Amino acid sequence: MHRRTLVALATAAVTAAATLSAPAFAQSGEIRIAHIYSKTGPLEAYGKQTQTGLLMGLNYATGGSMTVGGKKLVVIEKDDQGKPDLGKSLLASAYSDDKADIAVGPTSSGVALALLPVAEEYKKILLVEPAVADAITGDKWNKYIFRTGRNSSQDAISNAVAIDKAGVTVATLAQDYAFGRDGVKAFKDALKNAKLVHEEYLPTTTTDFTAGAQRLIDKLKDVPGRKVIFIIWAGAGNPFKIADLDLKRYGIEIATGGNILPAMASYKNFPGMEGATYYYFGIPKNPVNEAMVAAHYKEFKTPPDFFTAGGFSSAMALVTALKATNGDTNTNKLIKTMEGMSFETPKGKMTFRKEDHQAMQSMYHFKIKVDPAFAWGVPELVREIKPEEMQVPIRNKR
Repeated sequence: MHRRTLVALATAAVTAAATLSAPAFAQSGEIRIAHIYSKTGPLEAYGKQTQTGLLMGLNYATGGSMTVGGKKLVVIEKDDQGKPDLGKSLLASAYSDDKADIAVGPTSSGVALALLPVAEEYKKILLVEPAVADAITGDKWNKYIFRTGRNSSQDAISNAVAIDKAGVTVATLAQDYAFGRDGVKAFKDALKNAKLVHEEYLPTTTTDFTAGAQRLIDKLKDVPGRKVIFIIWAGAGNPFKIADLDLKRYGIEIATGGNILPAMASYKNFPGMEGATYYYFGIPKNPVNEAMVAAHYKEFKTPPDFFTAGGFSSAMALVTALKATNGDTNTNKLIKTMEGMSFETPKGKMTFRKEDHQAMQSMYHFKIKVDPAFAWGVPELVREIKPEEMQVPIRNKR
């Protein structure tokens, strides 16, 4: 059967499961996976990519059968709309009413922090993808939490590789919520040589960056040497508009990490900009990535994006664990199986660290190249930063 047909069948199955109005009662021959994500809301684009990746990944990892150990995989979709309280109630109802064996998600770090105690209360695994805040596998963690998504420290350590040099002065621009604040804290901790002189936090709904940019300029303009504004931003708003304030006049550069392809359209204005990314479809060279890229092009006529890879990785982790237990969804058995478990993903091998269940994974140091064939700035690989090179702190005080 063609991969496209399989993906379509998987999508149909998920849609059917997601639209059940009455509480759904588990059949013994099913493994029920709740996907809590931002189907709508500020991070809708990220959520939809994750959902596409999750379905494609489950399809790929099961060889198109959507079964493990003779049990059918049923995915139940829940739209948290990016709202922590809603996400919390949806996860509780997924575990109790829908009899979900395991949950995946959410998109927003704020929602994720609200979900952690629910997983602990119901004693069921929550596989976090793609929420980033360090606190998720840090001080707010519990033993039911695993994460395939990268955390703020992995972002920060890999991005520091590009700009952490003596004589460099840095200021940060970030969103004023868990993702932004954890991101800046981790970035600050990762800087060993460069000097951070200012942290600028703006509301997630900001569209006019003028006032924040002026504060950044005032802090950097008279400083000697190389000067960089490092941007940590997700969702709506375009912080790269600050370049319109003629930063070059003050010798100020912009740096940032990777992002989804539409957001990277603005990167075309910054040829040579360096940073680090979690994923770009043209970088990893491995069979899983090749399969995902081919399937995505076939289905959508576009390359898979940043969060598609994350959803796919979460599926690979789930199926690897479930194959090892022969479809047994007993939580304690799954935890024992998943701690220290390695699994293949579009990014290559990931491993769940035993101490905090954070997936150790490669990141990619890039330099932006402008290619007329692409609508975005192309992140050309400078080098792969391997898991063993990153001293990612264990922050859960386990």
